[in-house]
Amino acid sequence: MTDSVFQLECSCNEYPWGKKGSDSLAARLCSKTPGTKFTIDDGKEYSEMWMGDYPVLPAKSLETGEELHSIIERNKQKLLGKRCVEKFGAVLPYLPKILSIQNALPLQIHPNKDLASKLHVKNPDQFTDPNHKPEIAVALSKFEVFAGWKPVQDIQALFSLEPLHRFRPEGNSHFNDGTLKQVTRTILKASAEVVRDTQEKLASIPEEKYGKQSYILELLPRLQEQYSKEDNGSLIALLCMNFMVLSVGEAIYIPADGIHAYLSGDIVECMARSNNVLNTGFCPRADRDSVDLFSSSLTFGPHSIEDIMLPSKPTNKGKHRKTVIYAPPMSEFDMLLTKLESGDTEEIEASDGPTVIWVTTGSGVMRANGKEFKLDEGYVFFIGVGVQVTYEAESTLAIYAAIV
Repeated sequence: MTDSVFQLECSCNEYPWGKKGSDSLAARLCSKTPGTKFTIDDGKEYSEMWMGDYPVLPAKSLETGEELHSIIERNKQKLLGKRCVEKFGAVLPYLPKILSIQNALPLQIHPNKDLASKLHVKNPDQFTDPNHKPEIAVALSKFEVFAGWKPVQDIQALFSLEPLHRFRPEGNSHFNDGTLKQVTRTILKASAEVVRDTQEKLASIPEEKYGKQSYILELLPRLQEQYSKEDNGSLIALLCMNFMVLSVGEAIYIPADGIHAYLSGDIVECMARSNNVLNTGFCPRADRDSVDLFSSSLTFGPHSIEDIMLPSKPTNKGKHRKTVIYAPPMSEFDMLLTKLESGDTEEIEASDGPTVIWVTTGSGVMRANGKEFKLDEGYVFFIGVGVQVTYEAESTLAIYAAIV
């Protein structure tokens, strides 16, 4: 008989943009699970720890070694609940991760449900599910990110610079979303020689010509060092996208079709259950998806940093008010963050769906279903529908939870 609460064993993938060895928070947290088979090799980059049931890198029961998706399939009503099963099927509707980012991730969008379904039918090896992938990212350290589009007037101001005239539609110096779509496509289709020439000319323009966007001159050599002067993605990110620096606890929401590229830092990421992505920059040209497909899939909102930010809010899901909620505009999940000092307790009300929790800082205990579970950094637990839990901190404790 499967318990409704059990500890998970997770693992890390090794994309080259990840942090190396023990510098990777994802790897350090992953290695903390008692008895885990995961060990850190200081010569490898560790990018993401996955904590869900997605078959590419599934979590497993620490006790039995069985993959989480198999456990859920056999016990779907008990673990997920009727409402979740009817709405999303016999799977977790979300996929939580820890990311440790040393170099920029590919410039990307995640296709919406309609496009994802078509791509999955056409190429199931690359697009492994028919779902969309809106996501949130919560900073665990200083977090640098390109996300969404700058205000149109800011983009238009940059494209008045002479080296960028070549990308403007002929006879059109006024920018709107239609212009931006043409400009984006033109930049992405530009040859390596044109991209190099443009970047070199941008680097030679005096700082005052950039006005409030002079940070471009600081970021350009960083991106060139990572991905060369011939990467089209650098021009899209620097000229057209918002550059944001988040502090610990701040969060953003990326909608389906939302353009983004994470640049550096450690984050909690949670998304609708999907692994679909279209890449077209910050990666080798051979690895890029079709520019035409990428460009046709773009949507052109939001246009401000304020619309991208996802502030945490107080919630009554924690009895002692030690818990906040990140509530993105989607049905698949919300995220809770409980922060306790030594000796503090918090009671979390039972959820009407499955919960996955993970500890990023500190130690303590969790009480659920009449049992007591040790909590420590890197520990991950699955909690079934309808289970109330109590946390008690033995040291400063931070617990994240994905809930339906």
